Amino acid sequence: MANKNKSVWYCSSCGNESPKWMGRCPACGEWNTMIEEPKESRKRIASSGPVSDRRKPMQLGSIESSGESRISLHSSELDRILGGGIVPGSLVLIGGEPGIGKSTLSLQIPLHCHELKTLYVTGEESVKQVKMRADRLGGNASDCFIYSETSIESVIAEAREMLPDLMIVDSVQTMYTEGVESAPGSVSQIKEVSALLLRFAKESGVPVILIGHITKDGYIAGPKILEHIVDVVLQFEGENRGSYRILRSIKNRFGSTSELAVFEMTGSGLREVSNPSEMLIPMHEQGLSGTAVCAMLDGTRSFLFEVQALVSSAVYGTAQRSATGFDVRRLNMLLAVLEKRAGFHLSAKDVFLNMAGGLKVSDPACDLAVICAVLSSNFDFAIAPDICFAGEVGLSGEIRPVSQTDRRISEAARLGFRKIFVSSFAVTEQKVEGIQVVKVADVPALVKALFK
Repeated sequence: MANKNKSVWYCSSCGNESPKWMGRCPACGEWNTMIEEPKESRKRIASSGPVSDRRKPMQLGSIESSGESRISLHSSELDRILGGGIVPGSLVLIGGEPGIGKSTLSLQIPLHCHELKTLYVTGEESVKQVKMRADRLGGNASDCFIYSETSIESVIAEAREMLPDLMIVDSVQTMYTEGVESAPGSVSQIKEVSALLLRFAKESGVPVILIGHITKDGYIAGPKILEHIVDVVLQFEGENRGSYRILRSIKNRFGSTSELAVFEMTGSGLREVSNPSEMLIPMHEQGLSGTAVCAMLDGTRSFLFEVQALVSSAVYGTAQRSATGFDVRRLNMLLAVLEKRAGFHLSAKDVFLNMAGGLKVSDPACDLAVICAVLSSNFDFAIAPDICFAGEVGLSGEIRPVSQTDRRISEAARLGFRKIFVSSFAVTEQKVEGIQVVKVADVPALVKALFK
């Protein structure tokens, strides 16, 4: 009797293996994530490269504690988010939605770092298509080598022979290994390909940048183990229809994850935005209601942006609540606080909220600006353009202090704002010239001070 090809079920979220289908993954608890694939062949890719000499355990005290040398990518935003440059032998994963600018950024790196011999592996485009994009981006392409290939064995063999200073793989979902009998992009293929690339990077010292796709839920496609294998995970955020892009550090073994880089998509590629507060520039005339400026802190960077709100009478029986770039559940909480603690009846009105510039905001300091924008639209009262806000709103209507208030005040003063509203419990260590700090304790006090 012929041997029947065996198959196993993999969880697309965490990569857990199961002999049969299950509605819920027993490892990560996610529902409907089991995918059937042929059982991986046990002939592993040990022949893909030379086996390194057996290492001996080293005493911790005898290991030198000198910092890793880093390679500059000639981009102040990228170098800062990586912790000062890319570390030799590291594996960096960049994820983002289609059309967000992943391939553009990955090609701009070798074009601007002409002193680095770079191997650019493309599995999605031909070499002529990459050349067309490189001509549009400009730069020096003398030491950038394009290799259109999807077999990971061929890619690693070429990299071992060439020994570049940097290797870029676009994308990891298009690569496959002959040792796994499944389609490219499957769980088992991504696991094996990433493991082989990690081994190559650690043995050769060549830093590798991987481009990864994301799912419709916003997570990097493939098993969760991919994010555990790599050293750095960077994710692009922003609206495709907008011009600004935010590159956020999700994981970094060699630096802080409290960093972000801001870019603007232009006709000639991604432009670094050294001053993120330029996203604040209003695209409307002064004197319009429903707008408020928030002094936000994301990571170690402080910048200001505009919060827009629209309050109108409900057309249908149930009032609508919509938020772009802001948690709609937190918006509902803030509206409930306004109704319960301040006496503003908004339950019969539609409320629409938008964070200007395509930002996705999670800083609680935006609560104060959201409330002010909603009240401004409700009263049809325009807030002065030289006023900004920074404070968290509690369930009892109190305004709570936020972290690093002094940095927010300094950034607001630098951009020409004359007044900033903060919590009365905020501790400000220094007085900044040119800006008035107004401290308010709760929402009613804020309304009296702002809409008097």
